[in-house]
Amino acid sequence: MVALPERYKPKLSFPKGLAEGGAHLEREDGIPVIVMGLGEVGRAIALAALGQPGLRLVGAVDPSPRLAGRTLSDVLGTPAPAITVAADPREALRAVRGGVVLHATGSHFEQVLPQLQAAVEAGASVVSTCEELAWPWLRYEEQAEALDRRCEERGVAVVGTGVNPGFVLDRLPAFLSQVTGPVRHIRAVRIVDTVRARPGLVAKIGAGLDEEQFHEKADSGEIGHVGLAESAALAAAGCGLEVDEVDEEIVPLVAEEELRGLVTIPRGRVAGLQQVVRGFFEEREIVRLELTFAAGAADPHDEVELDADPPVRLLLPGGLPGLPATVHAVVNAAAAVAERKGLITVLDLPAGR
Repeated sequence: MVALPERYKPKLSFPKGLAEGGAHLEREDGIPVIVMGLGEVGRAIALAALGQPGLRLVGAVDPSPRLAGRTLSDVLGTPAPAITVAADPREALRAVRGGVVLHATGSHFEQVLPQLQAAVEAGASVVSTCEELAWPWLRYEEQAEALDRRCEERGVAVVGTGVNPGFVLDRLPAFLSQVTGPVRHIRAVRIVDTVRARPGLVAKIGAGLDEEQFHEKADSGEIGHVGLAESAALAAAGCGLEVDEVDEEIVPLVAEEELRGLVTIPRGRVAGLQQVVRGFFEEREIVRLELTFAAGAADPHDEVELDADPPVRLLLPGGLPGLPATVHAVVNAAAAVAERKGLITVLDLPAGR
């Protein structure tokens, strides 16, 4: 047997009192964390945090009248520390000073910026599922630079992550580019069958609408995957490229027969969407990301292809499951973000745990 070098050994082992199923009753060691936002994703993050070595869940925040004032154990349906869900984040943020906020409240940078700022001012780092936070300089350069400066001043870090943005269509291409020469073009594809997807995702892709309703909602930004353009910029940066223009298109995919799942979609109604983002530099396409979310989508998979020397193509049959992959991306980033400063991206996180 070969001994594991000390620097690669886990810093903390599973604590005593870890209950079956991952929830713990008592825990005194580890990085203090709070979960902000207890929707479906936030609850899953809380459950994962309870079973994560090195983390100590000390608070939970959600302003919803359905949740505020209830015990975390009641909300999660499993044994948990004696935490009451707070509507006001101030007390929870005081408890997590020097620790990390696991944040899952919204997709748009401007929407969540006050929450990020409050965490930073409280001396806490943030790992967020906010899609636009993956590369906020694309649309909000001035606000992003201001947040970066304040993070540096307070000695904390903020990062956006998830399955996408945060991994499949951006960080994974960047990782693969480490074994090639200069990259000329990036192509990445993600196809997801949403026939049994959570209701929030079904609504986001316009399932069940007619085509006219779909286009109206797409034009108003009510449907479509947030963050695909940010993924394009992030993937380009990670592969040593730069984008100076981004083009995005969303088209409906119509059911050719009735589809039954968590939601029944009649024949002729929208079953999902295909969203394509193309990134250009000096009028030359350098990145193309293709995302399909649809009930009954054929051949679900994730795929990355780099035009480089040598060329690289990676195929993940079935694709990564969105919710658990996002949850673990957030929880696994907590220890690393606690050791960094500034507004960072997943490219600044270690490749492994």
